[in-house]
Amino acid sequence: MNIQQILTPIGLVAVAAALYSTAGTIQTGNVGIRTTLGIISQEEIEPGIYFKWPVISTVHEFSAKDIVIDLSDLTPKAKDNLSLRDMDVSIYYRADQKAVADLYAKYASQSARHADGYYMPAYELVWRIARNACYEEIARLDSLVIHTQRDQLGAAIAKKLQEELDRTDRGVFTISRVVIRSVQTDPSIEQSIQQAVANQKKLEAMQVQTEIAKREAEIKVTEARGIAESNKIISGSLTREYLQHEANLALQTFAEKGNANTVIVPSGMTVTPLVNTGK
Repeated sequence: MNIQQILTPIGLVAVAAALYSTAGTIQTGNVGIRTTLGIISQEEIEPGIYFKWPVISTVHEFSAKDIVIDLSDLTPKAKDNLSLRDMDVSIYYRADQKAVADLYAKYASQSARHADGYYMPAYELVWRIARNACYEEIARLDSLVIHTQRDQLGAAIAKKLQEELDRTDRGVFTISRVVIRSVQTDPSIEQSIQQAVANQKKLEAMQVQTEIAKREAEIKVTEARGIAESNKIISGSLTREYLQHEANLALQTFAEKGNANTVIVPSGMTVTPLVNTGK
């Protein structure tokens, strides 16, 4: 084997390595940031294939999609000065892909590398501000109501975080959503919460019973009013003339039978007269 036969494979490998080092790909949803001789290019590289100068130029891939920041084991103090035992929050944010190069230059040391190899712009900055926002918003609520206001708390944290980021980089960051994954209060507070819930359920049951009793009483009053009005109508229709007319009809019926003796007693008499029937 001569020298040419040995050098040919080595040369091919070297050429392949050189070509590989001059090209790369950017995934969809991400952008590339080129650095040449320590100078950061202000133009982001779009998704797809890119080329670079070997050795003197590098390209870092940054995410322009939603990035999640998990804040765990937080112990903020509530408005009543009682500390939470544990609080876990997930923050979803993204950076404008047209501003990633500026962010990289401005917050170079605050970007973080994902396990998949790409970088997350200004991750440490957002993490720090998000943590402070959680503590500030928890301080506005009492311990007893935090567990019932998770959605409101998440919205308040998102608003606070967005405002803080816009102070220095308006329009660059977007807080997509904030999820309160877990809230655990002090054991004594947990007992108070459980007692408060039990009392609320008891109060609701008593209110239902009171409403039922009220409805039943209203029904009875309505029934009694109906009976009273009915009796009033009946008593109003029983006039003296009507009663006398009915009595006359009864006497006529007895007289028409023929097998009975009928004695008519004036209505004004207070004693019954003696009557001789002739038997």
